Amino acid sequence: MNPKQTTLKEPIKFEGVGLHSGANVQMVIKPAEANFGYKFCRVDLPNNPIIEADCDLVVDTSRGTTLEKHGARISTIEHVLAALVGMEVDNALIEVSGPECPILDGSALDYVAQIQRVGKIELEEDREYFEVPYNIHYNDPNNHVEMVAMPLEKYRVTVMVDYNSTVLGPQHATITDIKEFAKEISPCRTFCFFHELEYMLNADLIKGGSLDNAIVIVDRPTSKEQIAHIANLFSKKDLEIKQEGVLNNVDLRFQNEPARHKLLDVIGDLALVGKPLKAQIMAARPGHAANVELAKKIKAVMKKIQKQSQSEIPYYNPSEKPLYDHRELQNLLPHKFPFLLVDKILRKDENSIVAVKNVTADEHFFQGHFPGDPIYPGVLLIETMAQAGGVLILSNVDEPEKYGTYFLKIENAKFKEKVVPGDTLILKLELTEPVRRGICQMRGRAWVGEKLVCESEMMAQVVKIKP
Repeated sequence: MNPKQTTLKEPIKFEGVGLHSGANVQMVIKPAEANFGYKFCRVDLPNNPIIEADCDLVVDTSRGTTLEKHGARISTIEHVLAALVGMEVDNALIEVSGPECPILDGSALDYVAQIQRVGKIELEEDREYFEVPYNIHYNDPNNHVEMVAMPLEKYRVTVMVDYNSTVLGPQHATITDIKEFAKEISPCRTFCFFHELEYMLNADLIKGGSLDNAIVIVDRPTSKEQIAHIANLFSKKDLEIKQEGVLNNVDLRFQNEPARHKLLDVIGDLALVGKPLKAQIMAARPGHAANVELAKKIKAVMKKIQKQSQSEIPYYNPSEKPLYDHRELQNLLPHKFPFLLVDKILRKDENSIVAVKNVTADEHFFQGHFPGDPIYPGVLLIETMAQAGGVLILSNVDEPEKYGTYFLKIENAKFKEKVVPGDTLILKLELTEPVRRGICQMRGRAWVGEKLVCESEMMAQVVKIKP
């Protein structure tokens, strides 16, 4: 079972400046009810507009991630979201008194420290993960960016960066468990190159930046006059370049702190998917734009699966390990080759079962049904559904090999599309009445992709045929 959702025990408060806006802002992260997720509230604007942490609301990724809804914006959201994900806080209302979250020391360390101080509480609802079902790719060949989300039973992130710099060469960072975030990732600060500083100032950016909340990397020949000029702009004395090409304004917390900060950003931006993830994330040269694009792709897959679930089409991932494979089915059903028509069972519960039948061109009946126009016989569609229903019943009895199932009635059978070699049938059988005296009543449906190809109501009797 999944763990319970969490929220904060009490509100936590922060005060600082926005990195790019320079605005003095207060932030209060408040507890929220189950299934609330993460939402920002601009308390400085009329009617206190709410902006959900949603990748579909991203409007700018140039120097951080910015959300906008109905004209209300909130910027540089990635660090606080990374802290909430990293500390496994599922629900929070983030009130901000300005257009940008405070930069603090350029990392998520202060957020994590305050979450640890007040603690979390469990809520009644289970945490609902989105388990990435197959590889989801994002590529940006122009910027040499490659990202992929792969299936995994936990959340693992690996980041590789390479800026073609003699100082900031290739680096990588990874966490194999989200519980490593507080110690290994949250202290890692944002960084920039020395040659970018004056450009960003002239572009009306980093108004709230200082040489205390960023790592400044010097990878080009730089004169004493240039360093003195930047020192004057930031009101900083005694600036010099360290041996490794980093300004002496801060000490590195990790040798690969830039790569670890990029990993922090990935976690923060992927929070915009809307659910905690179970996935392996591999990212080469990621940035906010790429992170958000991958989040959108993951969300699109999530919505597709939710749509299928809502429309009752069972979700099928061919690489998913089956509940029963064809060998195990032979121990549950009396049917054997060439009349065992179910290939595997994906999942079942007390009242329903989902099965798969792969239709291949070498099935014996296609020789006569029909030569030159092979069609899976309608009567076998019904039989295939019935066999899946038989697994639902017989898997709950002792010594299933001693029982047989026999049709009593077939009603309202409808054949809506042809089934041909190469199709994969997804079958769902549901009990419509409790089983009484061995009498089973079920509704069966079969899909190929998103097309319903057959449906029927069936009644059968389970009878003990061996002592």
